[in-house]
Amino acid sequence: MLNEFRRTALLIAAVLSIAASLPAIAQQQQQHKIDSLDLGKVQDMLHAAYNDVKKNYYDPQYHGIDIDARYREYNSRLSSAVSLNEGMRVVAAYLDGFKDSHLFFIPPMRPYTIESGFRMEMVGDQCLIDRVRPGTDAADKLYPGDRILSLNSFKVTRTDMWTVGYYFNVLNPAVDYDLNLQSPDGTMRRVGVKSFIKQKPKTIDLTNPGQDYWDLIRQGDYEDHVTRSILKTEGDVTYWKMPEFNLGIDEVEGDFSRVKKHSALVLDLRGNPGGAIETLKLMVGSVFDHDVKIADRVGRKDSKPMIAKKFGTPFTGKIVVLIDDRSASCAELFARILQLEHRGTVIGDQSSGSVMEARRFEETSGTDTVVPFGFSITDANLIMSDGKSLEKTGVTPDEVVLPTPEDLAAGRDPVLARAATLAGGSLSPEQAGKMFPVEWLPLR
Repeated sequence: MLNEFRRTALLIAAVLSIAASLPAIAQQQQQHKIDSLDLGKVQDMLHAAYNDVKKNYYDPQYHGIDIDARYREYNSRLSSAVSLNEGMRVVAAYLDGFKDSHLFFIPPMRPYTIESGFRMEMVGDQCLIDRVRPGTDAADKLYPGDRILSLNSFKVTRTDMWTVGYYFNVLNPAVDYDLNLQSPDGTMRRVGVKSFIKQKPKTIDLTNPGQDYWDLIRQGDYEDHVTRSILKTEGDVTYWKMPEFNLGIDEVEGDFSRVKKHSALVLDLRGNPGGAIETLKLMVGSVFDHDVKIADRVGRKDSKPMIAKKFGTPFTGKIVVLIDDRSASCAELFARILQLEHRGTVIGDQSSGSVMEARRFEETSGTDTVVPFGFSITDANLIMSDGKSLEKTGVTPDEVVLPTPEDLAAGRDPVLARAATLAGGSLSPEQAGKMFPVEWLPLR
């Protein structure tokens, strides 16, 4: 079943995209000169960002930023933008100045699919390629375990990993990548990779449930499939891969009914970007025999405790949680709660430190020609029971366990293998590496 939040977001975005005029790939490469119509669009976007932040941002002091002066400064920058994409980069930069993980610009849908063909992650202080997509240009040139020394002239570090990903995957999808790499054996090489690109119609018709409508529904179904929870059992240990906090009450109850048949749970939250607070509450409530305060929610006007109430008969067995640099938001909160309450063991890598609460605001520009866009606006900071926020610091594992480049190249997972041992089970790194195979969304 398509997640209702995603269904709503997709349909709203698609309806608003009817007649949206955005530059095609060829125009991007030619640096399409901005005209008065496009300039008006990005001015609308910037003004909406200013208004949404001013009305809804959790900190009424805006971290000491004079947002009126900042708006005037960035509005003047738009007049010198040479393309619609450059104008949208100005809008994104306006929000980036707040240095808030949950405050960012959501640009309009583009009339094409673009896929780099590879994924990267920070492992300690190294940026490594951890998966490569078959059938893409990257598949013939890149390998898991390759260390990225620079990407399109950017040196990728832990502090700017999210920014680099946002820029090249969301704000200004890259057609070509220039990578300086170091192979696991130490060999240096420079590689050029072309993204997979598929042009789509600039307009879609959702007035009747036709092809466009069902294509959109299928896209949501594919996303739901790839982000589904997967539970496997070996011996008396349940291994639970949870890509997102996107489960409803029946799903959490059903999954824990399986978990409670065994003595230990290994919960893999690596790569989990977070999700719904309600899912977090259900997950926390399922592993404690009493109500637990997740955090104090500090909003614009007041502070309120966020409580996870006991949910059903709790799982009382051993818990080991895996995190990495891509574990964010609800994933970080869950891991830290287990540490603070002395309920489980957290292993892996330092988490991302992206822990705020935010709302999505949908906006449009234009009348006959409508361009949809939006913003994620932080509406609360979350202060945990130790009096600290995880924002910009993240969760420090009880035990740091990192894969080496050689592990990634060989398909080994020493982190999951170590978790199995701590839970009372047994998996070799080779077995662990095969437990949860990589799945990709269809190229379409």
